[in-house]
Formats: sequence, structure tokens, C-alpha cells
Amino acid sequence: MADPTRPKPQRILLVTGMLGAGKSTALRELEDLGWESIDNFPIRLLDRLVGHDDEPFSLAIGFDCRTRGFKPEDIIEQVKGWLEEDDIPITTLFLDCAGNELERRFNETRRRHFLAQDLPVASGIAAERELLAPLRRWADVLIDTTDFTVNDLKQTIRDQFSQTAPKDMTVTVSSFGFARGKPPTADLVFDMRYLDNPHWEPGLKEQTGLDKDVGDFIEKSAVFASTFDKIKSLLLELLPRYADQGKAYVNIAFGCTGGRHRSVYTAEKMAQVLRDGGFSPTVLHRNLGSRAAELVEGTQQT
Repeated sequence: MADPTRPKPQRILLVTGMLGAGKSTALRELEDLGWESIDNFPIRLLDRLVGHDDEPFSLAIGFDCRTRGFKPEDIIEQVKGWLEEDDIPITTLFLDCAGNELERRFNETRRRHFLAQDLPVASGIAAERELLAPLRRWADVLIDTTDFTVNDLKQTIRDQFSQTAPKDMTVTVSSFGFARGKPPTADLVFDMRYLDNPHWEPGLKEQTGLDKDVGDFIEKSAVFASTFDKIKSLLLELLPRYADQGKAYVNIAFGCTGGRHRSVYTAEKMAQVLRDGGFSPTVLHRNLGSRAAELVEGTQQT
């Protein structure tokens, strides 16, 4: 029987490979997926990071031939020791790339290779490849970035590691008034101005979309139910796809003229739908506290 007093398991990903193959990009993408990322951490201190935390977390540790104390055989022995602790999942990722492409990348950035300070870049690449050969053979996951763009590598990291990402996508549902400008960070904007405006309904101008009378008025619209259902179906299909692509934040914005009635009610109603669908949206009403004004709401339609 497992000891309930033992610290919970960590998830450890060791990220290494050839200089110029994309380690920094991979670590940044992992960080966006919710991993804690550390690059070029001294090898002799690795033991202090593994298995000594009371809370579970996902840690990506990057290292390469520039890292202090870098000896592939010693690192492999350390990993073997950690693997004996069967409650600590450890994976090693090796990023490789063809020599000619690495030469092109070094020449393009005008950087010196760490192992070829006074020699051609090709000499440093060859020495590094020989040095890293044991780690390449040992690695659980091998990604060859020779023909990759930066976006290709990011997508591959998401495909490989998003299922074990420790953080959920953050969903925000907001309301706003077009009269005061569209929110610049919105990913999806829905214009609710096709609905009759409660501002012009007697007794509703000073109320908002949070009030029952305003909600009842909007619900009476002949088109509200059908259009709301279409938007709901679209969002419930899109949000899981955004999550699969590794998107960390999604802002869904509903707008009306003043941002106090139609957009507020729709945002609140949609947020509840998303909660029922397994999401945990944050709800923001940008212009809810704005003053009701005829000049903002425009001309009453008859």
C-alpha cells in the first residue's frame, strides 16, 4: 500500500540536444503549456530539484554542452537513479538537427559554436554530436528539427506534451459597448445589436443585463434562442480545439451598443453554458457601470 505521507510525484522532462536545434523554443512552449522551465541548470544541483517538493508540479530542465558539469554518462546515471523512485515520472527529450542546417543557423545568427571558438562551425558541431551520442541513444523522445520552422517545433511540442500539461486553458467571457470601442484582446467577438434594445423599453433603461426584467425582454426576441444556440454550438466545438493547439487564453466578447443590456445578459448566459460544458470561465463586464445615455445608444428604432 502506498504511503500517504510521501510527497506526491513530480513530472520531470529533461530537454537536451544539439545547439541550434531549438531547445530554447521548446522550453518556452513548455512554459506556455504550464511547465516550470529551467535552462542550463548546473548538473551537480539537479538532485536538489527532483523529489523534494510536497506539491506535485511539472518541471522541464534544459541542459546542453554549455551547462556546467555536463557529462552525458553521469547524467544518464543520475536519471537511472531517479527512475528507481517509481513515483517520479521522468522523460528525456533530445532535439536533433542535420549538420548542414545547424551550420546555416549559426552563420545566419553569426554566433560562435561553444566547442569551436577558433575553428569552423562544422568542427564544433561534429565534436558536439560525438559528445552527445550517449544521450541521443538514451532519450525517450527524439525530435529532428532539420526541416522545421519555429512554428513547426512549437506545434510538435504541443502535440507531444499538451496532454500532460498541468494547466487548463483560461477562458474569459466579457461584455462591452461598441460605442466605447471593441476590446483589442478579444479572440471571438459576437455582435448582439441585432436584438431589440432594452434601453428604449420603459422601465428598463436604468436596469442592466443582470436584472431579470431585462433578461425576460431579451428572451422574448424571436431570434434570440436560435442564434444563441448556434453560438453555443460553435464555442463548444472551438474551445476544445483551441486547447488541443496549446492556446493558453481565449477571450470571448459579446458586444452591444452601450455594453449594459444585451451583451451583459448574453455573456452571463453563455458563461453558465460553458460551466455546464466543463469549462471555468471568468466573466468581465467592461461597460456595465457606464451611464445610460441616449447619445450612446443611438436612435430608437420604430
